[in-house]
Amino acid sequence: MSPQDYTILVPLGADSVAARDLLEMAAALVPVQAGEARGRVVVLGIVEIPDALGFVDSASAARLERQRLGRLTRLKKSPAIEVRPLVRVSTQVWEGIVEAAREEQADLILFGWKGWTDSQHRIFGATIDEVVRNAPCDIAVVKQRGLAGTRRILVPVRGGPHASLTLRLGQALAERLDAQITALHVMAPSLSPAAEAAERAAVADLLAGVTQRHRLQVVVKVATSIEQAILEEAAGHHLVIMGATPGDPHTPFLFGPITEAVAQRLGTTVVVVKSRQGIPVPPGTFGPSAARPLSTLVDKWFAENTFHSKEFNNIAQLVALKQRQGLRISLGLPTLNEAETIGNIIRIMRRELMERQPLLDEIVVIDSGSTDNTVAIARDLGVPVYQHPEILPQYGSFRGKGEALWKSLYVLQGDIIAWIDTDIKNIHPRFVYGVIGPLLHHPRLQYVKGFYRRPIKLGATMQSTGGGRVTELTARPMLNLFYPELSGFLQPLAGEYAGRRQALEAVPFFTGYGVETGLLIDLLQQFGLGALSQVDLKQRIHRNQSLYALTKMAFTIIQVVVKRLEDRHRLQLLAEVNKSMKLVAHDAQGYRLEVKELEDFERPPMLAIPEYRERYGASRRSQSTPVNGGVLARTVSGASVG
Repeated sequence: MSPQDYTILVPLGADSVAARDLLEMAAALVPVQAGEARGRVVVLGIVEIPDALGFVDSASAARLERQRLGRLTRLKKSPAIEVRPLVRVSTQVWEGIVEAAREEQADLILFGWKGWTDSQHRIFGATIDEVVRNAPCDIAVVKQRGLAGTRRILVPVRGGPHASLTLRLGQALAERLDAQITALHVMAPSLSPAAEAAERAAVADLLAGVTQRHRLQVVVKVATSIEQAILEEAAGHHLVIMGATPGDPHTPFLFGPITEAVAQRLGTTVVVVKSRQGIPVPPGTFGPSAARPLSTLVDKWFAENTFHSKEFNNIAQLVALKQRQGLRISLGLPTLNEAETIGNIIRIMRRELMERQPLLDEIVVIDSGSTDNTVAIARDLGVPVYQHPEILPQYGSFRGKGEALWKSLYVLQGDIIAWIDTDIKNIHPRFVYGVIGPLLHHPRLQYVKGFYRRPIKLGATMQSTGGGRVTELTARPMLNLFYPELSGFLQPLAGEYAGRRQALEAVPFFTGYGVETGLLIDLLQQFGLGALSQVDLKQRIHRNQSLYALTKMAFTIIQVVVKRLEDRHRLQLLAEVNKSMKLVAHDAQGYRLEVKELEDFERPPMLAIPEYRERYGASRRSQSTPVNGGVLARTVSGASVG
């Protein structure tokens, strides 16, 4: 997101008609520069969960709310303005709004207001009142009566900390609606000549910033009642925009008594605004009143950051987001003897995600020495194929999928990189757009991981569940024990995931079975849980491995978790002997023990590689990773091998 972009956060209630009117107002307020919209509208839904219930059961409610907001955002017809939904789960609505405003770096929160409230002593209602007191950005409250036919906009001006924002929003609406602005300056009759001159000069300085002078008319009135003067002038206008006025801080008037009285009495569309600039905010004002337990934070994360692939099946919309954000997207396909499935995967992804809709900019195969026809099939289909030992050969090569992924960062050119396993038999575009969609919709996210139902084949019978044995018996228990922040990930070992280059290049890669576990732990530690998410890809049918192979996988994953515990606590937990495992084998002669050397090597962040930084300009982003004399590969027990 460009720093010049303007972000409007729009909390929406259940009234769909009012929501559409408010979205129309928000779209009209997005700045336009050189004929191009420069901003986005984030449509916010809050799922309120009472303290007594907690967040654990709120995931389905959050998903339903995202669907509702998705339907509303599709009604916005202007393709020039990015409108996207965001759902947050909170015990208090106002806290959820403030958290979202901070997270999205919102410039303006736009509220709808009925014109009355049931809350005693609160003009706008409890939620708006609390947000106004705590928000880290500007606030606008709209009493919506429609924008159709708006040709004259009234903006009372007198100076003060909110006047500049009021006039700026007035100009934006005037330009988008092709309307005229009346700047009304009401002066008290009892002003001294010096005070009157100072007030006129302040208003003149304010109006000097108006860029479209042909739309501006200035009206000066002398009146004993500012409120009455505004009401009289408003009679000839279709829309009134007012800034907050001074008032006694001990009264309930958040926007000042004059502004709130006029807003209540007018029958036209009214916008009242309050600028955050220049208003001191006590330390600790923003955010929830108390820290939440870790288990609660994980439940909240699960509800907010667990998506379904069908939320992103509008591929044309994803392409528009990609183009608006100026991104390139790469799909890397790691292969080792996948002749049975690789051709179908390439054909489907190229047809659906490149030819019909240009979501992907490239598809690349990274092979690990296949001895079947995998490479020939891919090349016959016109896809570039790299043998991973030939990428950056000066740094040596190791066996394993993680090694292929690490080296693929050097050849894949995208700003977003997606990888999927290449043994998928029920391949569908959702395996790719599902993990890419959250990254395009939510700039805060750095990494998205897939999950799915995993059937298992027992003899000639296919059971609908039972796959993912290492996940349930090793990976998830280990993460729950030692990295409980990651306990909400349903399938931490899934091979379908996508991330932003800036995140992937900044973390190490284990070279074998431990790559997925290592990525999750390291991305968590570098970027925080809020930057990670997961998406339901429905069902995945693939080649199930033998128990013998899964035992080796589980051993390696445990090594990776222990290695990260060693790093975190500066302990030595693994001895050299721990790199070997005695596996039980059985044949006609009976049982025997086979000793296997099982170790994952650890590649450093790709940013440690000078050739990579030279190729991608990454040295401008970070040079904190050691290069000269740095370790280029380590075993999970810490022994240097390169």
